[in-house]
Amino acid sequence: MNAETLARAALEPSGSLRTQLYIDGCWCAAETRRRLPVVNPSTEQIIAEVEAAGPDDVDCAVRAAARALPAWKRTTGTARASVLRAIAHGVEARRACLASLQSLNNGKPLAEAQIDVDDVVATFNYYAELAEQLAQTGASGVAIPSSAYQAQIRREPAGVVALIVPWNFPMVTTAWKLAPALAAGCTVVLKPSEVTPLPELELAAIIEQAGVPRGVVNVLTGTGTEVGAPLAAHPLVAKVSFTGSTAVGTQVMKTAADTIKGVGLELGGKSSIIVFADADLELAADLVMAGGFFNAGQMCSATSRVLVERSVQAELVARLADRATRTVVGDPFTAGVQMGPLTNRTQYERVKRFIERGKADGARLVIEGEAPAGPGYFVKPTIFVDVPVDSVLWREEIFGPVLCVRSFDTDEAAVCAANDTEFGLVATIVTGDAERGKKIAGELEAGVVWINAPQLIFPQTSWGGYKRSSVGRELGPFGLAAFQEIKQILMPAAEPPRAAQNSGGA
Repeated sequence: MNAETLARAALEPSGSLRTQLYIDGCWCAAETRRRLPVVNPSTEQIIAEVEAAGPDDVDCAVRAAARALPAWKRTTGTARASVLRAIAHGVEARRACLASLQSLNNGKPLAEAQIDVDDVVATFNYYAELAEQLAQTGASGVAIPSSAYQAQIRREPAGVVALIVPWNFPMVTTAWKLAPALAAGCTVVLKPSEVTPLPELELAAIIEQAGVPRGVVNVLTGTGTEVGAPLAAHPLVAKVSFTGSTAVGTQVMKTAADTIKGVGLELGGKSSIIVFADADLELAADLVMAGGFFNAGQMCSATSRVLVERSVQAELVARLADRATRTVVGDPFTAGVQMGPLTNRTQYERVKRFIERGKADGARLVIEGEAPAGPGYFVKPTIFVDVPVDSVLWREEIFGPVLCVRSFDTDEAAVCAANDTEFGLVATIVTGDAERGKKIAGELEAGVVWINAPQLIFPQTSWGGYKRSSVGRELGPFGLAAFQEIKQILMPAAEPPRAAQNSGGA
């Protein structure tokens, strides 16, 4: 049974893929009357065609969200929590289907896709808890230097929000934005990547079944030019939350500036894993492999720059080369496969160009395995050592299964090398000295630092980085605050005494 058959079987009873737009509670065709092909990256075969929305569809969806906003923002946090939990329950009930769609459309191994679905469930459940707390935290008193007046701070929904998400983690980045936006009382227009729209469209069906009122959530498939740009420019959109490339994020920010709307950006990274000589090298090898090759390296959090203390460099590189050689690359539905294809041809060709450029720049190629025979956007794990610091391989985000290794001699040199980038998303430290790890973590310019730990991300914490990696933060209470406006209310400290009234008694 092939990948597509497996995925369609998980869609029982209908066995059909959703391909239409979801606007104002209805499934519909695009006004453009155009459709976009969706490709299985393992086979390069078209598996579906989805509606290609345009500016007229954007306007229709935004206006539907604007009409739904007054009623939705008046719902209680408890009512919104109930809806969020219903979505989480629906996702959990459709776990097999959604994981299969992830693997079919994105190319990640089924085990990784199942982790993604579990993350979506956890995120909606977490923001259901925060929504319930809004009755207590929605308005709070503030101490001011006056006995004559009292002040309150209220947190209110930002309004209609546009959520633009990428193709590397379908549904996960959506949940990180959609769950807090709904918890805050916002209405939403969601644009999934045109490369991986199938999981998001199935999520839209779950949202519909969960009882979300018409117009509160709208989903538009289409290109960045035809959907993303009009969303960022629409005057009724109060905020744009975008995850994707730094180049596109820059354009989103410029467009949003014309209407002075809020912007949240989760962009690129060029992150380091620092391995000290006192580290457990088996653990270090595990963490380097996961940080560089999970999701075929298609992660903004990829720790693709490996900084290793000189005395253990040769041993660590040998361990990495052995593991990379034994990594099974292939169709994500095949048992034992550890890494699938890159998600689209554009990215495949880009990564191959980076590898050729690394060779030309004088980096020493340790391993470049041959891709599986036949179709598919497969690139095997690739490792370069002694990469020049001015090489594009070391400076630019590759977004593929390519590791770059350099050595260091002192703690200060390691920190300096890790911070020498225009990005500041994440970092990993591997050391046998916990105090040393915490000290180094405090010196790194990164929004998330793991010490002797894999790249675990919990909804209760935070996500985002320094410098050109982010504007704002997602997850945790910060994710909810990103979709709230703050209002101050000032009033007299006490009501004036009322005049005595005659009760009519004797």
